[in-house]
Amino acid sequence: MDDKYIISEIEKDKKNFISQRRHLHTIAELSSKEFKTSAYLKNEVKKLGLEIFEVEGTGFYAILDTHRPGKTIGLRTDIDALPVKEAKKNLSCVREILSEDSEVFHACGHDGHMAILLSTMRILVKNKDKLNGKLVFIFEEAEETGASIGRMIESLKKEKIDYFYGNHLTSFLNTGEIALDAGPVMAGFAMVDFTIRGVGGHSSRPDKAISPIFCQAAVIQSLASAFVNRLDPDKSVTLGLSTIHGGKARNVIADEVGITGTLRFFDRQEVDKAIDVIKLVGTNVAKAHGCEFIVNKLAVENDPVINDARLSAIMTEELGNNFANNIKKGITWYASESFEAYGKLGPSLFAFVGIKNDKKGTGAEHHTPYFDIDEDSLAYGIFAMVKFVNAIYNR
Repeated sequence: MDDKYIISEIEKDKKNFISQRRHLHTIAELSSKEFKTSAYLKNEVKKLGLEIFEVEGTGFYAILDTHRPGKTIGLRTDIDALPVKEAKKNLSCVREILSEDSEVFHACGHDGHMAILLSTMRILVKNKDKLNGKLVFIFEEAEETGASIGRMIESLKKEKIDYFYGNHLTSFLNTGEIALDAGPVMAGFAMVDFTIRGVGGHSSRPDKAISPIFCQAAVIQSLASAFVNRLDPDKSVTLGLSTIHGGKARNVIADEVGITGTLRFFDRQEVDKAIDVIKLVGTNVAKAHGCEFIVNKLAVENDPVINDARLSAIMTEELGNNFANNIKKGITWYASESFEAYGKLGPSLFAFVGIKNDKKGTGAEHHTPYFDIDEDSLAYGIFAMVKFVNAIYNR
C-alpha cells in the first residue's frame, strides 16, 4: 500500500472513526469496569470476521492471520477512562459531545486510541491479500491502574509477537506532529505509600502526645532537600506527594498520618537510589521526633517506555514524506504507561501523535476536566499505524 492509497482509505473511513470516537467518549467507563466499551469493541471486531481471544476481565485481542509466512505484529490500544468530571467547555469551545456519566470521561485520549485502532483494522483487513504473517490487535483493560497488563502479557506470550506498536494522543504536540524517538520516552513509575506513627492525645496537651503531624511535615521538608542534594540532576527522579490523611477531630491528635504519591524516572539505578533516600530520611527524621516511619509500599510498578532504535529509525524514514518537519525530536513525557511491558516481549515503538489545536480549544493537560482532542489528529494516528505495518512487511 502506497501513501496515496492509505490516505484515500483513511479519508473514506473518516465518518466512521469520528463517529466511533464520539460514541466511545459518551460511554466512558472506569478501569476494569469497561463492560459497555468492551462489548461495543468486540461487536466491531466481529464485523471484520476476526477471531476474538478473551483475557480475564474486559480486555481481549483479535488476530488477522494471512496464512502466509511472515512476522507477527501487535497493535495496541487502551480502553479505560478516568474518574474526572468533564468540563462542558474545553479551553475555549463548547464540546460537541459529553460523557453520559458526569463523574467519568476520557481525559487521556483513549477514546481516540480505540477509534484509531478500529479504523486501522478495517484498512488492513480490506488489504489482507497484500500482507503476510499475522496481526494481533490488542485491547488493553485498565491501563490507568495497571490492573490487567500482567494478564494481557501472559496471554500474548503464546502468540510469539515479533514487534509491537502503539500510539498515544498527546496535548503537548500540535495536530499533524508526531514524535517517535529511540530510547526512554515515557517515565517509569514507583508507588510511594508510608505512614508516620506517633502517640495520639488531647489537643489541649500536645506535650503529652507525640504528634505525627509535625513529624510528617519535617519528613516532607527533608525529602525535598534530599532530592535536590542527594540525587543526580542529570537523571531526574520526580517525587510527587499527592495525599496526606490523618485525624478526624480538631481536638484529637491522631496516632498516625498516611502519605502517598509517586516517583517518576527514566533511569532504574537512580530511582533505586531515590527509594533508599526516602527510607533513610523517613526513618531518621521520624526517630528524631519520637515517631516511627512505616513503609506500606515503596516499589517500582512500571519501568520506562523504551522505543527500539531500529523501529524508530524505520518509522522516521517512512513518515518523512508526509510528516516532514513535523517529526519532533527529543520528546520525553513524565507520565507512565503500561506499554512498557510489551517492550519486554519484543521490540516496540510508542509514538506520540499531536492533538493540540488552539482554534478548536484542544491542548489542555491530560487528566484534567478541560482535556479534549482535535478529531483531525485521528487520521494521523491511523496513517502512522498502517505505515508501521507496511514498513515491517516491506523490510
